[in-house]
Amino acid sequence: MADPRDQERNRINGHVIPMENYGSLKSPVNDETVNFVDADELDDDGSDEERQIRVSSYNCSVGQRDQGYYFLDGKRKIDYMLVYEEEKDQMENMQAPGRAKSKSSKNKAATRSRHEVWRQKFMNNVKKIGLDMEEEVVEGDKKMIYYVKLHVIWDTLCRKAEDMCLRAPLQAHPNPTVNWSDQILKMLKLPNLMAQEVPNTPLDYYTCQFKRSKLNRFLGSDSHDSFFSNKDRQTVVYEILATTVYGKKKRAEVGIERLIEEGAYAAAFPLHDGPYKKPPYYDVKPDQLNTRQVLYEYWARWGMWYKYQPLDHIRAYFGEKIGIYFAWLGFYTAWLLPASIVGLLVFLYGLFSMDYNISAQETCNSGKRFKMCPLCDETVGCKYWYLSDVCLYTRISYLFDHPGTLFYAIFVSFWAVTFLEYWKRKNASLAHHWDCLDFEEEEETPRPEYASLCPTMEKNPVTGIKEPYFPEKDRIPRIMSGVAAIIIMMVLVVIFIIAVIMYRVLIAIPLFQNEWTRSQASIIASLTSACVNLVLIMALSLVYEKLAFRLTQWEMHRTQTEFENQLIFKVFLFQFVNYYSSIIYIGFFKGKFVGYPGNYNMFFGLRSEECQNGGCLIELAQQLAVIMVGKQIINNAQELLVPKVKAYIHHWKLGSAVKGTDKARWEEDYELIENEGLFQEYLEMVLQFGFITIFVAAFPLAPLFALLNNWMEIRLDAHKFVCETRRPVAEKAQNIGVWFTILDALAQLAVISNAFLIAFTSEFLPKLLYQYQYNWDLKGYVEFTLSQAPNGTLSEQCLYRDFRTPDGNHSMFYWKLLCVRLAFVIVFEHVVFGICRLIDIMVPDIPQSLELKIKRERYLAKQALADTDTLMQVCS
Repeated sequence: MADPRDQERNRINGHVIPMENYGSLKSPVNDETVNFVDADELDDDGSDEERQIRVSSYNCSVGQRDQGYYFLDGKRKIDYMLVYEEEKDQMENMQAPGRAKSKSSKNKAATRSRHEVWRQKFMNNVKKIGLDMEEEVVEGDKKMIYYVKLHVIWDTLCRKAEDMCLRAPLQAHPNPTVNWSDQILKMLKLPNLMAQEVPNTPLDYYTCQFKRSKLNRFLGSDSHDSFFSNKDRQTVVYEILATTVYGKKKRAEVGIERLIEEGAYAAAFPLHDGPYKKPPYYDVKPDQLNTRQVLYEYWARWGMWYKYQPLDHIRAYFGEKIGIYFAWLGFYTAWLLPASIVGLLVFLYGLFSMDYNISAQETCNSGKRFKMCPLCDETVGCKYWYLSDVCLYTRISYLFDHPGTLFYAIFVSFWAVTFLEYWKRKNASLAHHWDCLDFEEEEETPRPEYASLCPTMEKNPVTGIKEPYFPEKDRIPRIMSGVAAIIIMMVLVVIFIIAVIMYRVLIAIPLFQNEWTRSQASIIASLTSACVNLVLIMALSLVYEKLAFRLTQWEMHRTQTEFENQLIFKVFLFQFVNYYSSIIYIGFFKGKFVGYPGNYNMFFGLRSEECQNGGCLIELAQQLAVIMVGKQIINNAQELLVPKVKAYIHHWKLGSAVKGTDKARWEEDYELIENEGLFQEYLEMVLQFGFITIFVAAFPLAPLFALLNNWMEIRLDAHKFVCETRRPVAEKAQNIGVWFTILDALAQLAVISNAFLIAFTSEFLPKLLYQYQYNWDLKGYVEFTLSQAPNGTLSEQCLYRDFRTPDGNHSMFYWKLLCVRLAFVIVFEHVVFGICRLIDIMVPDIPQSLELKIKRERYLAKQALADTDTLMQVCS
């Protein structure tokens, strides 16, 4: 039977080379012969390793395929790769028309034929736009893998670069990086262990928007191969692939992403710059490393966890969007250090002063003096208990509820606002340094999917240029559908929270009935319910995020920024309810509406929950620790294991097609898993920010756990991007987008939340009022907080926690305390918000030195272009 590769060789109007025919090849462009050599053709001087190095060096100089960056002519650069697969049995069935075929075989044949038609039309349209193509085939045991190389020709590259408002260099200039921690250490004359010399630092340029008519005015315009960076070329090719029609436009049969969804292609990706590991047999100098190796050696390795991130290298390789994410993550992690130190000191203060806690001493020494009412109905077997039974939990609760709690809540409120203000300054410096300061305002073009699906063309009111337009009246019903879906999902979350509450109440009943578990009943019920809640949270997150993505696609947002902002808003709103609702319930509602013996409030036929033995704040700290730390452990395990599992499954599916060591660059990259972007990374960090700010009054160790997690997170993300995933398409961004708005809202909410936690959940104000009215030493406070059950309500006389009279009415102390609590909330919020506003005013968003630099550079750019115009007029 004929080799299938021979039959597929002329499928594309490029040059198809079967794997075994490498040797002396005819270039498809200039018909020149490109000769590749083998080790046996060289002299025998030196060791095998030295001979191998000479072979590699020689072959790379003539464009040998293992280099993997050029077409077979060694001249045209590979800007993008498309990959599709075909099963061998399907091809054999196609080649045997007389053989009887089953229904499933016919369906597979029809699908293969449809995919073939789509690919041919897609490639023809792409070729007309201006992409060169070349295909290679790799044969496995069960499937054929087709690799299609794409190269954008110069004229198309220039035209698309102008349409996409890419920037081009006018003049190189020095831009030394300034690091505040490095400056402080230099002032103190201390060594900076975090500093490192990273080779091949990208040059910095004065730039402006690229114009074909002014090509000769840009730096390096005489070199077509190197004028545009690799990431710019990849961005242009992706724009073409994302907007090219392959079927009927009315059916949205447009773009490479849809083709991949339909199964016509298996993958589309730009190539990495080479292997990420240095060759073991050759001592490579630092300046000889490729960009990927630099990122691995000086960033992605675990040994670099304490070093500064090479942000310019990250930006040059992955684009501004990913560069800004890692800049923000590093900045946030650095700012967690002071918050963690102060939180640890506050926790240690509680630990060392625990023995001086009068309330705990009175509880532990009370013996059988205070007989407490059952925590559930007597009819189901709940017993009376003594206050001294909860001695341990009362002592532990002091760790999270002492005078230092108030100080730390105020500190974190100021810390969050100051962190965001200084990030604005850092972000402005990076955006200017990376030439994307005005990207969203002036340069962002319509999304490829939006442009391909819009029914009409309308004039842009800003630019005056006609561009794709989707009518607003048609978008409103779509947006309303998305709002309805969000509401339904949030109601579902509330239903699950109610189910968890009922589980906690029901599981506590048998625990209270058992003599051995009675003292630990509340904490066991709370811990198990927190774990159940965490599982439900993670499961609901997976379902909702996919739904939110589809809804946002359907809403037809014009730019990628608008699309992402709407997606982020939908997902975060849901995740806020999903992750925080149980914590909010424990912090602000649990134990507040219990009632009293003889008049308990009922909840679905069950008694309303009381706070566990140590009070609501320790239960809040416990719930927060389980959800926050548990989520971090699960996420880190996923980031560590899931890529490896996906890679193993991908290798298993490819089978023998990936075996061997002599692989081209595109083959190695195809074996990597697809890059899934930054959405999950940002979402994880923003939810973490909410945990450590909104509820920090209950858990001062939260910033420390966040710091430890983020040190690991940076390396996990770096290793994933550099080593485990295919190279993503470089995207521009001037900031972290709507995530900053969410962070700012969380910082404001944190002030309100911590004020109410201290006022209504903590024992700080009741103790303070008791000290003022009765005893500054707090002696007798425990007995004062206990009320006697009304006569006849229970079979025995007992006490319960509340400020009530013997007949069940609230005491005068309760009403005084309520006034104090409300006054504290008002004063706390006004003072903190006032000082935060003062910080906002005192810290400008853009440093004054940067404002002057921006004005100076704009003036120089205008002068340079003006002088060139004058010179051209004189010359003509």
